[in-house]
Amino acid sequence: MNKGRRQFLQRAGALSLGAVAPLTAANPAAPAGSPYRWRSALVLNAQRQVVSGSAEALAAAIRHGADLHIYTEFRHNEHIDIKSTNPELIQEVSEFRATYLLEDRWVAGIMTLRQPIDLPNGFGPRPSMSFFMYNQDGLQSIARPYLDGQPATGKLGPSPMRDYRDLAKYHQFDAWDGDTNAPSSNFFYEFGEFRFFVRDDWQQVLAHDADGKVLSGSIDALADAFAHGCDVKVGVAGLCSELADDSRCAMPHEVFIQCGAGYYYTEQKRFMAGSHPFVRVKPGIPLRYRSKGWDFGWLFARTDGFVARWLVDPYTLKFNRSEEPSAVRWFVR
Repeated sequence: MNKGRRQFLQRAGALSLGAVAPLTAANPAAPAGSPYRWRSALVLNAQRQVVSGSAEALAAAIRHGADLHIYTEFRHNEHIDIKSTNPELIQEVSEFRATYLLEDRWVAGIMTLRQPIDLPNGFGPRPSMSFFMYNQDGLQSIARPYLDGQPATGKLGPSPMRDYRDLAKYHQFDAWDGDTNAPSSNFFYEFGEFRFFVRDDWQQVLAHDADGKVLSGSIDALADAFAHGCDVKVGVAGLCSELADDSRCAMPHEVFIQCGAGYYYTEQKRFMAGSHPFVRVKPGIPLRYRSKGWDFGWLFARTDGFVARWLVDPYTLKFNRSEEPSAVRWFVR
């Protein structure tokens, strides 16, 4: 049994509740006395040093299916418009709809719905997806597939880095595919603070292996919660393995994505759901974008282990269908 499958089996057995647990004092979604459902699991300072919380606490929440928001802060004339005389502090909170747990210990999150923003006036100059990615250590990345159909003739691979000397707090590590339809880069911006907030009120009700064999929980519990209007989220093991140099030796990982439409075949007792959009990235610690090392799309998962994928090549925007039996954990809220 490989390491990734062993970890999945351990999580599936240890975390399943078998039914939807109510939000009570014994199962809080936020610290006692807080009016909010979000709690801080980890805080980093501008030098990416831990101020409070821990990486272990963040990983534990993501392992349980928690949603992730990240708070940052910066000055207008340092980050938005360096020619401005306005030093106003800006607070930002962004949602990271796709979350990764790598080797059962390392967390990364990706913004999956964001268009480029030009503060304070609206949107950026070209329509694109802004797939910002943050690791638990504050390392940041951006991948930007353009959506306007403009011709792109650049070559794949390393690209020259732009001159960012005027942005003293911006530290770029590399750049990829610069003149293609899908440039990406990895960097660190010295935000005044990083706060990793989690909403940890999802309940695991079913886990099965890639053959659909139930490891814990039950399809009945999933179907009952779904029929009572609960949200559904999946944790899919090994979703990005084929992006690795050798998929058979890919780093163990699990990707968590909320679902939109769900369907339950009442006689067959088979549940299935389509996901929100997500971004796949070649597994690694830290998680980084590289040339040909990422794509994006949607998936359709069934409780018999069948997972269909509708993936987009970011360089051509062409869609490709594929399917892969996968171990899945199902959460409800």
